[in-house]
Amino acid sequence: MRWLVGWSSIAASFGTAGRVPSGPGSHDSPGASYGRPPHAGPPQHGGIADAAHADDPSARDAERTVHPVGAQLLWGDPDPLWAVGDWRPDEVRTVTADPADPFTRLAVLGCCGATDDELRRALYAARGGALRHLTQWPGSYTAVVQAGRRITVLGDLAGARPVFYTPWAGGTAYATAALPLADLIEAQLDVGHLAALLACPDSPEALGDGTPYAGVRRIPPGHTLILREGSREITGYEPVASLAVAAPEADAERAVEGVREALVDAVRARLTAPRHAPDTLVPDPGPVPGMGPADRRAARGAPAPGVGADLSGGTASATLALLAAGLPGAPGTLPGSGSRLLAVTFNDLATPQGREGELERAHALAADPRLHHVVVAAAEEALPYAELDGPLTDEPGPSLVFAARERRRLAAGSADHFTGHGARRVLDAHPARMADLLMDRRRRHLLRPVAALARSAPADPLLVPFSVYTAARRLARTPYRAGMEAAAARLREGGAALAAAASGPVDASLAALTWSRPGPAAGWLTGEALAEVSIRLRAAAGRPPLSLRPGEARARALLARHAADHRVFEQAVEVRSQRLHAPFLDNQVVRAARALPESLRVQPGARAEILRSVLASAGVRELPPGWGATAHAPNETATRLGLRAALTSLLALFATPLLGDAGLVDARVVQQALIDAAEGRPVPLDGLAELVSMELWLRRLLARRGTCWTGTSTPRRRAVPPLDTPLSRLAPRPLTAGR
Repeated sequence: MRWLVGWSSIAASFGTAGRVPSGPGSHDSPGASYGRPPHAGPPQHGGIADAAHADDPSARDAERTVHPVGAQLLWGDPDPLWAVGDWRPDEVRTVTADPADPFTRLAVLGCCGATDDELRRALYAARGGALRHLTQWPGSYTAVVQAGRRITVLGDLAGARPVFYTPWAGGTAYATAALPLADLIEAQLDVGHLAALLACPDSPEALGDGTPYAGVRRIPPGHTLILREGSREITGYEPVASLAVAAPEADAERAVEGVREALVDAVRARLTAPRHAPDTLVPDPGPVPGMGPADRRAARGAPAPGVGADLSGGTASATLALLAAGLPGAPGTLPGSGSRLLAVTFNDLATPQGREGELERAHALAADPRLHHVVVAAAEEALPYAELDGPLTDEPGPSLVFAARERRRLAAGSADHFTGHGARRVLDAHPARMADLLMDRRRRHLLRPVAALARSAPADPLLVPFSVYTAARRLARTPYRAGMEAAAARLREGGAALAAAASGPVDASLAALTWSRPGPAAGWLTGEALAEVSIRLRAAAGRPPLSLRPGEARARALLARHAADHRVFEQAVEVRSQRLHAPFLDNQVVRAARALPESLRVQPGARAEILRSVLASAGVRELPPGWGATAHAPNETATRLGLRAALTSLLALFATPLLGDAGLVDARVVQQALIDAAEGRPVPLDGLAELVSMELWLRRLLARRGTCWTGTSTPRRRAVPPLDTPLSRLAPRPLTAGR
């Protein structure tokens, strides 16, 4: 896991970074940085003062410092900044406005398509307070600006690169990961946040700015954290449109052209970055019957050098693969070894039915001579819920139960690998946008989407238009406060209705036409946990929302949840020396997609037509039959087979679950749900994945050893005590309706 961490204090004497040694006999302290620029002067010493409280007398002892384990100091006191993890050299860039002014500087971490001159010009503008232009470069990155004692940390629009903060020693510590900050303040678990994550994962009103760690907060997507000598301010950098008057209809052709330019720039930013090969390759054991060199390398878990992409047969992955293969230059492997891009397709042999069309399209697309196609075939060993052992992620996420399956596919990829994650949330229209169209008096644009839903329900095609239109009109006329209070009341009532799964597109669309709805795991939570989440929703009803338009609000919330899950996915399936790239979650792509008119987005097949236009503008006009066909639903057959194969271990996992110790679930109820799902009964499979993933995450968190910090005379304690302490005594108990 790669992260950056920094610090801003009221008193500059708290830290020791950047001190000039008093004489030639001075010694560097632990935590000295490496890779310093030539003008950096004497060696810097990185550290935050070892003070749990601002009035602690030991805070004045400048020799006792705490710094991240394995950190690279980017700049020193009075507000130090570190980069931690296996960052590539080109992924960490710092510029200074003027060598005579070392405290006006900019750090960019990640893949950024800006040149050094553009970074320097942006720093001059940011020094005066302009920030939005720092988020408009191609790529996915985090920017930190220091102007004197003012520190500005910018998050992204989607939430794939979040920023966290916590009070510490009279100031504020910030990081791009929550666990290091939890270790810093020795935080306990926030059981209320875990309950909200299970009950309403798509509702930021229930989640708020919290994290699974008490005292560690998250910056909302599209916002910045501004620190001035320890004081903090959170502000948005996107312009706010009028909520009372509908914006004029955007030009569809120009908006699609903007998406094309943003996607091409995002792909080009990755292709023009320095190429990397795996750091250490496991020795090749030699020829194996039936396996080529690439197959043997993938079996050893090492990515290929160069650039690759997923090629599932869907529109998103195919678009990125064809764009990357068609751009000028050497899009594929390292120079001198060819220029074909490695395209990876996963073939699930355990459940071959249902994916024939996608596999045929993938093979047809792979006929492009600029692509080198690799098919990764796996059977029962790659089913969901197989190999539940894995690394500890920063936060819980449903991808933990599918990590082994996805890691097997990605191990056959390249050192830089494109994935189409996020395309559906960025380009598709949330069903609640139909209510926005009604608010704007654009009813005629609802004809095609409602007719498509009617065709998907042949049993009652005449009732579908009336039901959908009625639900959209009800949502358009429901104020935000009333919608939140209704959602809170539904959680308090509980019952089997919370566990009901949508049986088709019509039911899913009707369920989404609301300000807030319970998640698939809400039906298995205890009444106390649901009461805690309902209190959160009622409290949110009294606060002004970010948007009074339900479609826009729900679409942004769903994108933020997906981006957070993608971040957990990256950490769970991480292959050494490999970088996963999701261009659809980049700032400029998200911004361009938001400029698409709603009347275009709600039409059936809009995403496929937009990406078809993107490829046509890039010179790719011949696409296989079936391009843009409705993507298959999550493979329910594979999930049930995986549940059946892992049923014994899953039942043992929930014999004495930590979630039950925290008062969130009843172990017997979850065990019965696992048995029902394995036997084929109708059960929300997504909800089971969330429950199992959170239980796995809690066990990994409590079983870990060590801490993210070092450098003190006394051993640092990590966040959340070990497993021998009951979880019910580790964290604040959830509030109940009677409190």
